[in-house]
Amino acid sequence: MRILAAMSGGVDSSVAAARLVAEGHDVVGAYMKNWINEENIVGDCPWQQDIEDARAVAEHLGIEFRVVNMMDEYRGRVVNYLLEGYRSGVTPNPDVICNREMKFGVFLDYAREQGCAAVATGHYAQRRDNPDGSVDILCGVDPNKNQTYFLALLGQRQACGALFPIGHMLKPELRAEAQRLGLPNAGKKDSQGICFIGQVKMADFLSAFVPDRPGAIVDLEGKVLGEHRGLHLFTLGQRKGVGVPSNTFGEAYVVVEKRGESNELVVAFDREDTPRLYASRCELAELSFINRVPAAGEVLLAQPRYRTPAVSAEYRPDGHGGAELRFDDPQRALTPGQICALYEGETLLGGGVFRRILY
Repeated sequence: MRILAAMSGGVDSSVAAARLVAEGHDVVGAYMKNWINEENIVGDCPWQQDIEDARAVAEHLGIEFRVVNMMDEYRGRVVNYLLEGYRSGVTPNPDVICNREMKFGVFLDYAREQGCAAVATGHYAQRRDNPDGSVDILCGVDPNKNQTYFLALLGQRQACGALFPIGHMLKPELRAEAQRLGLPNAGKKDSQGICFIGQVKMADFLSAFVPDRPGAIVDLEGKVLGEHRGLHLFTLGQRKGVGVPSNTFGEAYVVVEKRGESNELVVAFDREDTPRLYASRCELAELSFINRVPAAGEVLLAQPRYRTPAVSAEYRPDGHGGAELRFDDPQRALTPGQICALYEGETLLGGGVFRRILY
């Protein structure tokens, strides 16, 4: 096949491209240029170095390489989504939206316009082609790197155009293969920044676009404990950087509520019986399914955030594009705006956005 390999300059996408070349595919390497930090936000936005690294790998592999400018689309579909979410008081997930709107949205459309059958990425996920012609996405083999959570809002058309060449590998195996192949970036460290922006703290990024709106930090009884710079800088369940010291017993405060009308940040001690910190029910909106749609009353595995284990939950659709989830065990700090991925065993079914937490 002719395949467009999304090359970020990192080792994962580089090995993915290398494996496709080894399999005999006609591979075109492409860097998605989405952001160049025109606002001079504090932090490292290493897009120039990433392009050089990706180009060097492409030359090493002997494949065509191009830089695809998608800055306008990225700002319109990802950055605006991010900022609107924070301004409205929720905590959005730009990485999930970037995959839906950019990598397997605009970029996949570009790939097909260029005569490519699919987009290949360095995600730790696996693709399964079914006898009926449909495609499923399965968890990556490496439990420490499984990235299917970030693919939860894809649809069947997008899954059919996606390839994950490294999903069957463990990270140490991938590093060893990069060294064996002599890839120029074999020793490059993994990036942990915002999708295609880089090593930038979210608070620094938001400061360039969302003005501070100071308000009171209060406890559950309404006692004022301090002052915050803006509710958009906090998320439910947050412990670090709350701005209120621990008590004499060493118990830390945690964010349990953001009151938009009064502009109050509500904190409480991080305990299992703390009101509004744990919930067994929630409402999901913007549901999206890759292949099979679960039935009403079906018990699924739900992953409420990345790096959190998927747990059992009953699925109850509302008939209007949303659903209620009822967890077997109360879950900590479910957060409006964040993504909940839904699974059947190792198969990613899809996911939705937390709309409302039911305490």
